[in-house]
Amino acid sequence: MASAAEQMAANMSWGAFGKAKELRQRILFTIGLLIIYRFGTYIPVPGIDAAELRNFVEQASAGLGGVLNMFTGGAIGRMGVFALGIMPYISASIIIQLMTAMVPQLEQLKKEGEQGRKKINQYTRYGTVALATLQSYGLAVSLQSGGLVHTPGAFFIASCMITLVGGTMFLMWLGEQITARGIGNGISLIIFVGIVAELPAAFAQFFEQGRSGALSAAVILGVVAMLIATLFFVVFMERSLRKIHIQYPRRQVGMKVYDGGSSHLPIKVNPAGVIPAIFASSLLLLPTTIGTFSGQQTGPIMSTILAYFGPGQPLYLLFFAGMIVFFTYFYTHNVSFKTDDVADNLKNQNGFIPGIRPGARTSEYLEYVVNRILVLGAGYLALVALIPEMVRHELAITAYFGGTSILIIVSVGMDTIQQVQSHLLAHQYEGLIEKSQLRGKRRGRNKGAARK
Repeated sequence: MASAAEQMAANMSWGAFGKAKELRQRILFTIGLLIIYRFGTYIPVPGIDAAELRNFVEQASAGLGGVLNMFTGGAIGRMGVFALGIMPYISASIIIQLMTAMVPQLEQLKKEGEQGRKKINQYTRYGTVALATLQSYGLAVSLQSGGLVHTPGAFFIASCMITLVGGTMFLMWLGEQITARGIGNGISLIIFVGIVAELPAAFAQFFEQGRSGALSAAVILGVVAMLIATLFFVVFMERSLRKIHIQYPRRQVGMKVYDGGSSHLPIKVNPAGVIPAIFASSLLLLPTTIGTFSGQQTGPIMSTILAYFGPGQPLYLLFFAGMIVFFTYFYTHNVSFKTDDVADNLKNQNGFIPGIRPGARTSEYLEYVVNRILVLGAGYLALVALIPEMVRHELAITAYFGGTSILIIVSVGMDTIQQVQSHLLAHQYEGLIEKSQLRGKRRGRNKGAARK
């Protein structure tokens, strides 16, 4: 039998959406900030030679340059003020989260509640500034070495660094505002909108290759079928759960004895979401961003890195898969699903897994279950990330057709839709509570009038 929440979710309509004033305001606020972000990707960094940059991007669009362009929403291809994108903030936040699991002082800060969370966010911002500064310097020097600027020199490097770091910090602020006052996760939505906004141009370029004869009709149909199959597969796996039965004992309140209830602890097949793929991609992009824009001026070490760790190369694919598997396990156990914390919460709520003692034994059992699930989850992430990547490299098509972009689109889209549904459910609950209070007042007045 369906629960009350499920029945309310089934009864949702555009009428219910129209009555949810706060939800409308949140959605409009989110759309407004995302429009500002898209405008910023078209504002160029001063001193860039647009013609040379355009030629370079056309040559590099099928390689690493296309991957960089995807993660920055096209800003790096136009060398906009948001050319670094939000990747420095993502890298800094994940590094801080991983350090929180390893450094006792940071772990203690996390347990201090709101004040500790603010302190950790402050460290994340400092890390973002440091990473953005390093990347902006490397990018400015690389642009200058590649002959993509009008007037090279110290002034260009300084102005480029200030512009790029400022753009990244502004994007970070936009993401935080969307998370706090809008709908969905702001940082993820920025990446999501950047990818989705460039998809029409990517499809146009792809079909133009078919029209010019560079790709056959069979190849085009095969790629489209692969994208659709990958999309459905990702949706299926992201919705897959392993439910662990939880039992609650009988309890006595006063003279009444209440029967023990039961519920399920849902564990996703992929508890880490798209974070492992994004972080693995950022690690691959960091050492090669400089070499990409420096053209023929790369040294022997950077040339070797580009030769062996370029998109589609065996070492690139092996390293990519290894990092995805590693971060899936590490991020799940230390951030997204900490078995010790889950076991403690169950013990505090008097809940237990049938046949398993509360406390340490429950934590060991949960760790055993999660490790087995992650074999499937990590394999699924690596498979989705690598197969489209290999096909894309062999056919020299746009990076927007890669597995990482599909993972981001599906994961962020599903998360945002769930948040919208949660707001609608909350609005319906509030409406039901108000109606019940009004009915109670009316009944009280009617009883009073009858007594008179």
